[in-house]
Amino acid sequence: MARDGRLAGLSTLVTGGGSGLGRAIADRFVAEGATVTVLERSAAKIESLVSAHGDRVRGVRGDVTSAADNAEAVSTAVSAFGGLDTFVGNAGLWDFGRELRAMSPQELERGFDELFGVNVKGYVLGARAAAEAVAERRGSMIFTLSNAAFHPRGGGVLYTASKHAAAGLISQLAYELAPHVRVNGVAPGGMATDLRGPGSMALDGTAITDVLPDADSLGRYSALDFSPRAEDYVDSYVLLAARGESRTVTGAVFDISSVGTPRRPDLPV
Repeated sequence: MARDGRLAGLSTLVTGGGSGLGRAIADRFVAEGATVTVLERSAAKIESLVSAHGDRVRGVRGDVTSAADNAEAVSTAVSAFGGLDTFVGNAGLWDFGRELRAMSPQELERGFDELFGVNVKGYVLGARAAAEAVAERRGSMIFTLSNAAFHPRGGGVLYTASKHAAAGLISQLAYELAPHVRVNGVAPGGMATDLRGPGSMALDGTAITDVLPDADSLGRYSALDFSPRAEDYVDSYVLLAARGESRTVTGAVFDISSVGTPRRPDLPV
């Protein structure tokens, strides 16, 4: 495994790093020379990471909505790898585009609490747990947003609102944690992964891949006319984590979704 890449010697923590975009980030960070600690609910996914990367990774089984679990993940990274350079807040839930009027008030209330608990509270608790350790190393925080932080139709009302909230969190933390911590975000577009929805909305048994049986159909939403995979989005995370490549960048969100760019009229749908 390469240990002399762009992230050589950096200790990183990724929430929701067991599958989908989080797994792609973890795999790439290890390939770039970093060590990776993952906060993940699934023991099987943690086992898969350890099997793939050995002593370059540590897994903490826990829930991002728990302050104690976030603190344990940070403590694990510090004790195993000597400190923490980058915290990546990535764990999330999607609402499968559920519109406001399609939900009863009860479903809306329960769905809000669960989805915002992961997508917003999880980011806040993770940032709080990591803040001192990352500041000691003059490191960075990176949060996964979405095209829904900029454009409609990236999700329903709950998901879209949560990603706008996370954009505000990035702006505020970049101000509060300067000059010792850089805080940025990455806003990918759609991809076929195992991302699921709130159990309170009966969406925890459904993945994006279940509603997009043909992953190539995502290409119709891209000005670049292709269907991205999770691996296609991770370069921005590497750039923001790398010390020498983004030392002037904080409070920024990289919109890498291509959704907001009009398709040329001569290209087929």
